[in-house]
Amino acid sequence: MGRGKIPIRRIDNTTNRQVTFSKRRTGMIKKAKELSILCDAEIGVIVFSSTGKMYDFASTSMKSVIERYQKVKEENNQQPDAVSEAKFWQREAASLRQQVQYLQESHRKLMGQELSGLNVNDLQNLETQLERSLKGVRMQKDQLRSDEIKDLNSKRSIMHQENIELHRKVTIIQQENSELLMKVYGAQTVIDQDKDSHVPNGAQNGDNLSVPIQLQLSQPHQQNNEPRAKIMKLGLQLH
Repeated sequence: MGRGKIPIRRIDNTTNRQVTFSKRRTGMIKKAKELSILCDAEIGVIVFSSTGKMYDFASTSMKSVIERYQKVKEENNQQPDAVSEAKFWQREAASLRQQVQYLQESHRKLMGQELSGLNVNDLQNLETQLERSLKGVRMQKDQLRSDEIKDLNSKRSIMHQENIELHRKVTIIQQENSELLMKVYGAQTVIDQDKDSHVPNGAQNGDNLSVPIQLQLSQPHQQNNEPRAKIMKLGLQLH
């Protein structure tokens, strides 16, 4: 008489559950070994008991089996089925068309167009939305102006500091020029004093050197032309 079929459900008896786990775990690992040998398959089995103890089997090594599993899973995720991908993009296109249509309608309403189909509540909501938008625009404009004013004040402060620094440098240059002029004119005064010490005795005795000297040209003496006149007279007589 054969054994009856055991119902597949949790075994309440702890001892019977542990015995069944040990037998079936051993049988499963045995079947995995046989499958790997008979079919040249790479097999990895990991089992955790109810107490947390781990049992594993790998036809090659558990690390290589896990790495191969992760690689194949990533490739499958990166290459979805063509039909599923087409349906996905169709749904995305339909969703984008609805969004574009809604935005176009909202834009026309904000511009005051196509308002005939709106009731009082819709118009009130639209007015509230416009007021909030206008308030946000004004706040942004005020913020930009405030930032510009701060920027200009910062630049003005920097320019003021630069002007102070330039004025200080100009003052230093003026002082250096004044000291240089003092040195130059002081040396010229010493040279003038040396020249005064070498003036001739006549000038030191009080002679007035500024009195002009008057010179006169004498008339040339009249030459004696009597011998020349006698020669000319003798020549006329010979003719």
